[in-house]
Amino acid sequence: MSILILTATAFEQEALLQAIQQAHQETVATRKTTCGTLFGHPVRLLETGMGAVNTAHALTITLERERPTLVLQTGIGGAYLTSELNKGDIAIATSENYGDLGVLTPTGWQPAETIGIPVLQTDRAYYNTFPLNPNLVTQAETIVRNLHRDALAPTVLSGPFVTVQQCSGRTDTGNALAAQFNAICENMEGAAAAHLCALYNIPFLEVRGISNLVEDRNRDAWNIPLAIRRSQQATQAIIEHLELR
Repeated sequence: MSILILTATAFEQEALLQAIQQAHQETVATRKTTCGTLFGHPVRLLETGMGAVNTAHALTITLERERPTLVLQTGIGGAYLTSELNKGDIAIATSENYGDLGVLTPTGWQPAETIGIPVLQTDRAYYNTFPLNPNLVTQAETIVRNLHRDALAPTVLSGPFVTVQQCSGRTDTGNALAAQFNAICENMEGAAAAHLCALYNIPFLEVRGISNLVEDRNRDAWNIPLAIRRSQQATQAIIEHLELR
C-alpha cells in the first residue's frame, strides 16, 4: 500500500517528517515533498500550500506522476458548535463539501445543483458533496479511538466536513454551514483533495485535529499545537493499521 499524505503547511507535518524512514526530499513544480517509508509502507509527504487551488495544483502534478493506493489529508480544522467537538479532539470526514460553491439568491444561499452543471461527472454527477469510502472511514475511526483509552482521551467523531476559502469567524456563519451540510468541522483544502481523488478514482481519507471552535473569532482561544500533535498521532496510527479491502 503506497500512501500520499497531504498537509497544507510545513508545521502540520513535522512529526510525520521525523517518523519517515529512508527519507529523501524532492521539489516538484515548487511543491516540497518527502518520500520514504512509514510502518513499512511507501509514503510521499506533500506540503500543498493553503487553500483549494494550491491543494488541487499540488495533488494534480503528483497524481500525474504516480498513483498511490491511498491519499490521506491531515491537518487542523475548526469544529462547528453543534458537533460538540472541542480543541484537541479528532474529526474524520465521511464526506467533503464545497461550502461556498453555489448561488446567493434573494431568499438565501443555494447549492451548486441550482446552477445545474456538475463540477465533476464520472459515473455520477458531483456538485458540492464528495462522499468518502464508508469502510475506510469506519476503520480509521476505530483505529484512532484505540489510540487513547484513558480519561483524558480526545473525542473521535466522524461526519461531513465543509471546505471554505473564507474562514468562518462568526458564530452565525458557522452555525449556518453546519446546518446546511449537517457538518462537524470546516477547513480550507479537503473538498479539493476529495474532488481530485474522485476524478482519478483513488481512495481518500481526511483526519483533522480540532484547533478551535467556529464562533466569533478569538485567536487567543485556539490551541494549534495540540491539534497538530493529535492529528499527526492519528495519521500515523491509520497508516500503521489501515487495511484496504
